[in-house]
Amino acid sequence: MTRAVIALGSNIRPHRNVPAGVAALRRHPDIAVLGVSPVYETAPVGGGDQPAFHNAAALIDTPLTPSSLRAVLRMIESGAGRVRTADKNAPRTLDLDIVLFEGFAGEVAGTVIPDPGLGTLVHLTIPAADVAPDWVCGPEGNTLADLAGSLSPSHQEMRSIVSRDLQPADRRNVRYAAEALMEPVTDEVYDADEEARVRATLEYLGEDPDREGLLRTPLRVAKAMDFLTSGYEMTLEDVINNAIFESDADEMVLVKDIEFYSLCEHHMLPFFGKAAVAYLPDGKIIGLSKIARIVDMFARRLQVQERLTNQIADAVAQALDPHGVAVVLEGSHFCMMMRGVQKQGSSMVTSAIRGGFRDNPGTRAEFLDLARG
Repeated sequence: MTRAVIALGSNIRPHRNVPAGVAALRRHPDIAVLGVSPVYETAPVGGGDQPAFHNAAALIDTPLTPSSLRAVLRMIESGAGRVRTADKNAPRTLDLDIVLFEGFAGEVAGTVIPDPGLGTLVHLTIPAADVAPDWVCGPEGNTLADLAGSLSPSHQEMRSIVSRDLQPADRRNVRYAAEALMEPVTDEVYDADEEARVRATLEYLGEDPDREGLLRTPLRVAKAMDFLTSGYEMTLEDVINNAIFESDADEMVLVKDIEFYSLCEHHMLPFFGKAAVAYLPDGKIIGLSKIARIVDMFARRLQVQERLTNQIADAVAQALDPHGVAVVLEGSHFCMMMRGVQKQGSSMVTSAIRGGFRDNPGTRAEFLDLARG
């Protein structure tokens, strides 16, 4: 997998087309979207009598070559109705360009990578710096953050369209607590294909998708599902974000009563509960909030509780290489409460025990007592 930064732009129905472009990137099987910048409104390059542009950037992982990735981007553009002309500054429904591609410098079918506009064109530089501030560009060793900071004040007169941010402010933890912007705005299209599928489901149920109460339901469901399954787009590296510190602590560290919410992969019904996560440090500790974020990274996927428990334990072990890891989850499952046997008071307890917690019965008993207390 190789990292790349993709620039997105539109000045024809941009409220629809920029979010739709991001959604198309997320859906592609060879593209993992790691983060998306806010959307900025900028004046068109070259002037002229045309609407302002909406610009953003996406940080991705991909196994594709630069040439293959460019072909995918052109296909997404075409699907959005983009028709390329000789005028490179002409209005467009959607523009997707490779700004940076890790380990590559050169030209792909007329596209220069890294983009020569980095450091001079505000609509490229600032969104790219939002998603990859530490990316080093050019022989002088400047980062994207350096390039964005060097732009003159006049260049920085670009308006952030706060109501159109595609991600929360903490873009290193993709869509963490991204409840903001769940409600639709006028004429917004978030994911046209998913919205069409939800609409078809409503019709299958005998409902009228055009009645007042359901009119924007397809969009709301598309946004909700994107959020509830956002764990697929998170990586352990991005979630931890370098929050691992040296320490001589050698006693158990326990974080408990961590709420989690997930979707059962068998029926796509919710299950929810609380997690207790403990580790025995071996020279390293982790930032407190990162334990909860690791839980969320795996919970926000289609899951079974048994696998979720083990994935959390394995992630903590991978991040810290501690003497031991212990995880207990207690969850209530709607697939058992709302359907099937319909047992409302039932719950499921799962555990994953590693290293010193498995080898030392006293340590394991101490963890279980603290987790229950």
